[in-house]
Amino acid sequence: MELARLVAAVAQRDALLELTNERVVLFRCLDADTVIVAASLSGRLSHPLGVWLVVDQAYPAQLAARDVATLAALIPLSHVVIEAGSLATEHADVVRALLTNDEVNFSNDVVSLVGAYNRPAPPSPVTVWSYDGRSLVSGEHVLSPGRVDTDEVGELTLFE
Repeated sequence: MELARLVAAVAQRDALLELTNERVVLFRCLDADTVIVAASLSGRLSHPLGVWLVVDQAYPAQLAARDVATLAALIPLSHVVIEAGSLATEHADVVRALLTNDEVNFSNDVVSLVGAYNRPAPPSPVTVWSYDGRSLVSGEHVLSPGRVDTDEVGELTLFE
């Protein structure tokens, strides 16, 4: 499996659309909210998109899960990466737990949720990855960064 992270400005949305025809793209916007920019592509994507979200105290995993569920209702969303330093795995677990229609009773090092809901769940499965600065991890799948290309569109990193 190969995934490509594109870090680009909002002005590069058209280039992002073209790139999604070639490979699975994990998009992170440099100068605007990634979720809002991805949502603005509603009706324009012919292939699924992934988003790369940075989670911290100001933007916790619970809000990221809400945004992912909403975004998945607007665009074909296949992957979400949760970047959160050394606690990336724990934050990704929170997002993963909240992408269901079920009541969530969950506790780990970053949050305790009791009787939580985040309905509706995405219409199709979304693979949740964690990124700790070294590799992408989702279950048994581990992808490492490879080639990095930088051009006028942005920075493209291939994960294999």
